[in-house]
Amino acid sequence: MHGPGSSGWLLVALCAATGAYCLLRMRSGVEEQRRAAGGEALMGFGMAAMAVPAAVFTPPAWTWPLWAAVFGAAGLHALWAARASARHLHHAVGAGAMVYMAVVMAAPPQGAHHGGAGIPALTAALLLYFTAYVLVTGARLAPVAAVAGGPGSGSGTGPGAGWGDRPELARACRLSMGIAMVAMLLTM
Repeated sequence: MHGPGSSGWLLVALCAATGAYCLLRMRSGVEEQRRAAGGEALMGFGMAAMAVPAAVFTPPAWTWPLWAAVFGAAGLHALWAARASARHLHHAVGAGAMVYMAVVMAAPPQGAHHGGAGIPALTAALLLYFTAYVLVTGARLAPVAAVAGGPGSGSGTGPGAGWGDRPELARACRLSMGIAMVAMLLTM
């Protein structure tokens, strides 16, 4: 969300790398994993674009409503998919957070007040949600490598598993995006 230069570029790199990995995950043989990876790639690249430092590039005013529409559609798609699996509710919350940030970025600045844009209660609720998500996902990620690391353990890490079929890498991808979302919300 247009933070300082070096941290902004680190956030751009993290989100773009995550989006690129999610594109690789779309090559999975499992349709559900491909669909989830597509939505996560959209989130990663969208977050990377939003994190570009304002000193380098300030997007035209029409881009923010466009981002809000794109992520609004992604959120509706995630809600529709949540009928089959509650896992998609997280994607809906993420898309909603992206819509919220795009709307805040589209709003004209209020005088000399640069920080604290948006609705403080909503920003705080999103921060709490994503912080809890990062902590829970990080805790789930640590035991995966220790407990289910061997081939044939059902973890998808056997010799025939592709990049899209590695659950620990998918969790690391989601963890990275959660961390990036916390960083972006903190700059509001």
